[in-house]
Amino acid sequence: MTRRLLGILAALGLAASLTGFALPAHAEKRVALVVGNNDYKHVPKLLKAVNDARTMGDTLKQLGFSVMVAENQNRQQFSETLLAFDKAIEPGDTAFFFFAGHGFEIAGQNYLLPTDVPAATEGQEELVRDASILADRIVERLQNKKARTSILVFDACRNNPFERAGTRAVAGGGGLAPMVQLPEGVFSVFSAGPRQTALDRLSNDDANPNSVFTRTFAKQLLEPGDNLVQVAQRTRRLVSEMAETVRHKQVPVYFDQMVDDVFLSGATKDAASARPADPSPQKVAALPPVSVPRVPKEETTNAPIASFSRHNGGWSVVFSFADPTLGISWRMAGKGDFRETGFIDTLDPRTRKRMPNPSIELPPDAAAGTIEVRYVDQSGEMKGPFPIRFDPEAALIRDQRKILDMTSTSWLSFREFNGLLVYYTHLVSYRCAIREVRIGIDTAVPNQVLKMPNCDMRDPSAITASMPLYMKLAPATQFVSVELTYRDGSVSEIKSFRAANRSNN
Repeated sequence: MTRRLLGILAALGLAASLTGFALPAHAEKRVALVVGNNDYKHVPKLLKAVNDARTMGDTLKQLGFSVMVAENQNRQQFSETLLAFDKAIEPGDTAFFFFAGHGFEIAGQNYLLPTDVPAATEGQEELVRDASILADRIVERLQNKKARTSILVFDACRNNPFERAGTRAVAGGGGLAPMVQLPEGVFSVFSAGPRQTALDRLSNDDANPNSVFTRTFAKQLLEPGDNLVQVAQRTRRLVSEMAETVRHKQVPVYFDQMVDDVFLSGATKDAASARPADPSPQKVAALPPVSVPRVPKEETTNAPIASFSRHNGGWSVVFSFADPTLGISWRMAGKGDFRETGFIDTLDPRTRKRMPNPSIELPPDAAAGTIEVRYVDQSGEMKGPFPIRFDPEAALIRDQRKILDMTSTSWLSFREFNGLLVYYTHLVSYRCAIREVRIGIDTAVPNQVLKMPNCDMRDPSAITASMPLYMKLAPATQFVSVELTYRDGSVSEIKSFRAANRSNN
């Protein structure tokens, strides 16, 4: 069974076009709702969900969020709290939703269970649906409010709450199903992978008030200079390592539909350590009497974001700024002087001056490190440096994953030659982002593994003569289904490629 983790981050308000044009500054704010349910009336109670919500609330407040904390919500209270959350969000905001409690999956849809969910049995799935909160609906609500960045985090991968001795359980699963078809601008995290159970504690002597996932994720969110993907990847590794110490399998997964890297903690480590502790967030009732206050935008929020892409000659790094810039310079942290990026032959319509070149190149063997970026603002004042973490392996995986998602119709192709051949050259080209490929021949269920060559980080897209690129099928084969498990643990939707007319659907 799995326990699902929902985190919605509504837009960060920092973005730029691929041509390097910066968008006008946006008075975005950060708003968060964290929900923790312990006191279930008809299914097993939980011990740490409320503590998990409080810890996440404290963490998000340190990151500049206006935080609403809701505890032990029944169905009506949960609905009213979501309405209050809706009212607090304005177009362009960053929204963060966290849920700790029981989650349940029915027919591929995820439901968050309020404290008064009935004790359903076999054939009573509709009772669970009607009494619970549909996770996909929360995503829709944030999209309707035009949140620019949405983060959903579910710490709900527990055992099936409806299992009882001597009865047949509801037809579904504890925890939640993968959310692989998210709209652009949404990032979701789950505390455990498919068919895994999330740990509340590592042993009977583990006195930590939080679950293994939440205690780790909350700490990683505060690391300065790390984007959301890096936070999720490090959380996954640390949680997995801790679970292995007690011979348990728990690997958190995330699903990323962000256009650019998102940084929630952009301060330097020294600034972060000097920052005074914020008071605990105030708990809100089911219907808060007032809307969540706006967080003032500080001058330091115009930190750049970066996108990385790998090509045969090395790495291209493109910086994006919310406000106009008159010049950009950079260096690898602590190594030499800052270097100017130069200018491109385009006038910025806001400054009427040549636009600074927003991109730099790194060699193919560039090591992991921190890129320090400075810029000159419209008034001529130097801002920064701002740290941007460069992790070649993570950047390569992310870049290839995006390509695979955008070119899914090219995963397989067919050719008639002494029978029927199916080519998977496209998958081999972007194999560094793939953990496993499963295919099904004339079945919609991919039931066999297609072996991929190993990834060579020095030349990731190289294809050698020794690599298998196709397989031979029976001439009567009608279609082949494909499912990818990515290196981050997420799973693609199943794609079907038809051989009858030699065209793919």
